[in-house]
Amino acid sequence: MKIHHLFLMTTCSLHVTKRQRKLLKTSPPIRHTKNTISSSSSSSVSSSSSISSSSPMSSSITSGFFSPESWQKLSGILEARQQLMKEICAKYKSSISKTITRHHVKSIFVEDKYKLLYCQVPKAGCSNWKRTLMVLAGKASNTQSIKHDTVHYGQHLKKLDSFDQQGIMHRLQTYTKVIFVREPLERMVSAYRDKFENPNNYYHSLFGKPIISKYRVNPSKAALKTGNGVTFKEFVQYLLDVHRPVGMDIHWEQANQLCNPCLIDYDFIGKFENMEEESNFLLRLAGAPPNLTLPSFKDRNPSDKRTSMQITENYFSQVGALERQRVYDFYYMDYLMFNYSKPFKDLY
Repeated sequence: MKIHHLFLMTTCSLHVTKRQRKLLKTSPPIRHTKNTISSSSSSSVSSSSSISSSSPMSSSITSGFFSPESWQKLSGILEARQQLMKEICAKYKSSISKTITRHHVKSIFVEDKYKLLYCQVPKAGCSNWKRTLMVLAGKASNTQSIKHDTVHYGQHLKKLDSFDQQGIMHRLQTYTKVIFVREPLERMVSAYRDKFENPNNYYHSLFGKPIISKYRVNPSKAALKTGNGVTFKEFVQYLLDVHRPVGMDIHWEQANQLCNPCLIDYDFIGKFENMEEESNFLLRLAGAPPNLTLPSFKDRNPSDKRTSMQITENYFSQVGALERQRVYDFYYMDYLMFNYSKPFKDLY
């Protein structure tokens, strides 16, 4: 099923206008009324924007779950995101190989019943989306009962790279491909807070110890032994170092590197900033049970405030203007592809 096949109701053109670019940056909430919708459709690799007026999805437009105005507005936003992605890929990534390998799909989870492919971008709502996929797959009766470790380490969801090449390509061609992204520096600060400011033996040992060893002047024996207490400035030094003492990690890797949107034509590009509305819009499009909505709880370090742009600014006040610029440059392609504004006024 191609999500953009569902956008006949939109009046926006395929050209991304200035107004659409503004809408893309801050998607408004969608008012929900009834919880009834169903769908069934097929998908192809290339994009088009048509839907038969007699299709199940077309009839669901008037089912009352979204007002026609809300449906039209969000559909236009989502279609404009796809079009912008095509423009950026054509401009900056036109020379990349179009051959899709297992490596390119290693972050994609498969839900066969509802024909969904979800590319995991950590710190952009992936835990709750994986809970939702588990319910869709019949692995759990509700999202609230699924523990964090069950989500990430229980191996209840299939990965696309577990299939042979034919299975991979069949699903890429016929399933709805989904990605949710987040403001890049906010996501990076969220990852730092989660992995380095809270007890985490794995990250403190694997990343903390080499980071402290390389970037801290006169580190204590305790710090070198445990890897505890990595400062944000040290984390930034590590991130920007072309000779990092330890490799990258999916929690702060660029979203475009995790999900390869210039190679894989995503049908639905959602944003963390409007997570609830856009996720539930997608679930209704996919024909999910009417009572299933994306959970919104924060199960890791629940006493911590959710990372906001204000919190992000506070952390980046700990580093200089040059470091801020270089971190922005590191995530620059994510800013372009997913149409996020510059987070600080002094950036160029």
